[in-house]
Amino acid sequence: MTPASTGASATAGAGSVPSAASPAPAASPAPVSSSASSSAVDARMAPGGPGYRRMSFALFLAGVATFALLYSTQALLPLISGDFQVSASDASWTVAAATGGLAVFVLPMSALSERFGRRTVMTASLAVAVTVGLLVPFAPSLGWLVALRAVQGAALAGLPASATAYLAEEVRPKALVTAIGLFVAGNSVGGMSGRVITGWAAQEWGWRVAVALIGVIAVGCAVAFRLLLPAPRHFRAGSLRPGVLARTVRGHLADPLLRRLYAIGALFMTVFGGVYTVIGYRLTEAPFSLPQGIVGSVFLVYLVGTVSASAAGRLVGRLGRRGALYAAGGTTAAGLLLSLADALVPVLLGLVLITAGFFAGHAVASSAVGKTATRGRAQAAALYQSAYYVGSSAGSTVGAVAFHAGGWAGTVGVGLLAVAGVVAITVIGSLAAMRSGTPVRVRSASC
Repeated sequence: MTPASTGASATAGAGSVPSAASPAPAASPAPVSSSASSSAVDARMAPGGPGYRRMSFALFLAGVATFALLYSTQALLPLISGDFQVSASDASWTVAAATGGLAVFVLPMSALSERFGRRTVMTASLAVAVTVGLLVPFAPSLGWLVALRAVQGAALAGLPASATAYLAEEVRPKALVTAIGLFVAGNSVGGMSGRVITGWAAQEWGWRVAVALIGVIAVGCAVAFRLLLPAPRHFRAGSLRPGVLARTVRGHLADPLLRRLYAIGALFMTVFGGVYTVIGYRLTEAPFSLPQGIVGSVFLVYLVGTVSASAAGRLVGRLGRRGALYAAGGTTAAGLLLSLADALVPVLLGLVLITAGFFAGHAVASSAVGKTATRGRAQAAALYQSAYYVGSSAGSTVGAVAFHAGGWAGTVGVGLLAVAGVVAITVIGSLAAMRSGTPVRVRSASC
């Protein structure tokens, strides 16, 4: 999970804030008086100022709704398998379709928000997503359920594509990190609480009622979001110019450092998506045989990720960015190996290490994207989110297929391969830095 992640998904939590697009400065700008400059700054929201608390709470609720909906079926996969009489790999598509839809549409949604406005795109995205969320419990077959979840994920792409841009335009720069932190907190609370609530509700009334409950909660969050979010005062509509967008995207994809960062984000999420998609099956089966409510509560481990993500900056300060990635990968691998035990305590400790390593690695990689991209940062962040959620979809599907073929050891094997990929890419970055004559710890954004 996320996920990011997830504001611009879980990436914002890493301290990387995509800047809003702004016109190029004139060659010889006229002097600006200090009073005019102060007035322009004062027009933006700040803690304690008009609208700031409403805005913060509105985006917090948007984050809760987004991630509660996105992962609403993940803790329920064993029950969905039983209801439709399908395998774990088939049921995992209810998660993969949602994250895949988000991955595909996050970049187009970011372009639409440049033309039609951040608040408009976020409102429309939530409206469509919650409407689909109310239809999901009535899906007559797995095929219909997967299709509805894909539409839901595509709709939700408008939130991470627009939220950080809205904040960058409407909030004073010194207050921006705090404001984005509240949005990311909503992402984390939504992702965690959605899984916990559905686990306990499903134990009493079945998975359909559990998903319906999440849909109703999301409706309330969406309505409150629209009523509370202040109208934008600093947005300037741009034109939809596919050619310009395509050139920006090509430029980012041509950068070898950005490509490595995108791959690292995808691989970390492959581990995380696979583990948390399959863990419910493992814990409801022998030798654990835990009830669904307890299995849902396992997702409280996400709180560890909140701590490790916030500590990632200090880790980079001590070890350098590549050192931090090695540490995150090693922690994740240790957790995977520990989770192979057939006793509950080491399995839970393994999940703690996997979660801590994933969130730290994700925070390091996503923050490096913002530092590496010198232009088109919104698109650079959107590409990272796309890679991140592609990794989630791949991990959910491949992890479930491996579990069906070889049990939990198969899922662990997939995770270890992904971690090996992270290490290999980081080593390639180290070698590239040495060839260019850049000291390993000086070029902190490299990997």
